[in-house]
Amino acid sequence: MWDFSIEKSFALVLRTYPFVLVRAAVYFGIAAAYVVATGSGSGLGWGVGTLIGPGERVAGAFWGAMAGFAFVSFMLWWLREYILYLVKAGHIVALTLLLDDRAPPAGQGQISHAIGVVQQRFIEIRVLHSIDRLVRGGITALIGIIDYAAKLLPGGPQALVTPLNMILQIALGFLGEIILAYCVRVAAKNPWQASRDALVLCAQNHGVLIKNATFLAIVAYGIAFVVFLIMLGPAVALAYGFPGGSPAIAPVLALVFAWSFKQALLEPLIIASLMQVYFRVIEGQRPDPDWDARLTESSHHFHELKARASETLRAAGSASL
Repeated sequence: MWDFSIEKSFALVLRTYPFVLVRAAVYFGIAAAYVVATGSGSGLGWGVGTLIGPGERVAGAFWGAMAGFAFVSFMLWWLREYILYLVKAGHIVALTLLLDDRAPPAGQGQISHAIGVVQQRFIEIRVLHSIDRLVRGGITALIGIIDYAAKLLPGGPQALVTPLNMILQIALGFLGEIILAYCVRVAAKNPWQASRDALVLCAQNHGVLIKNATFLAIVAYGIAFVVFLIMLGPAVALAYGFPGGSPAIAPVLALVFAWSFKQALLEPLIIASLMQVYFRVIEGQRPDPDWDARLTESSHHFHELKARASETLRAAGSASL
């Protein structure tokens, strides 16, 4: 029914255990930072509320906790490029190489070799981040082009169509990492062009990819929801341990832990599974000009991706003269 082997996905992820440990350290470290910042903010808010008046302590603690949460969220947004470049991209490289039975050179560790490949293909952080942004914009346009929700629910109410489109957006969001894997696999010297080709190949094989990506997303988010429920108890205990602790903070903390679990442990399995599907289905294919034209017409992100590809190609031609 599905076009991947979950056993192979587990095997690939286990063979990249150094990156799994790095992901766990980063994402669970982020969860711990949320707890520390929320607790510290709660204590500071409690103190400020005490100065204003005893009746303001609880409100001060709550808003202090929210301020601490917002601060870590801002730092996470600010560091998102580095997390993509050093954690996600490196792990995708390692998975891609192992999928092709390519081991790091003798004497070189998996992490250092994978990061070296990322630096070779994308040169610097802003290039990878820009490509990731444009690819995700192209994927959003693709969802609109195929209008899958309308096909499944012809004439259906917007209350059903909108959630279905949101599910597709989440599911196909994982294809951004698959396009990065394509750039690595073809040893792209022009990552803009390779990303453009990979996105067009996604479009012309969207049926198979949607089926598998949606299944994987539902399973992953289902497991994350179970983790969220399990973590509610400890989160309530933590919330009550803060000065002026309120149970209203508990769901937020539990959600952070569930998100960290998904990012650290579930996402690599999804990527390893979709890699199998994508590389199998595109084998022997070339990008379809019709799909290229449809994406160009519908997505300014894809149009910009094509422009960057052409600019890089011209620059390379000028440098060779």
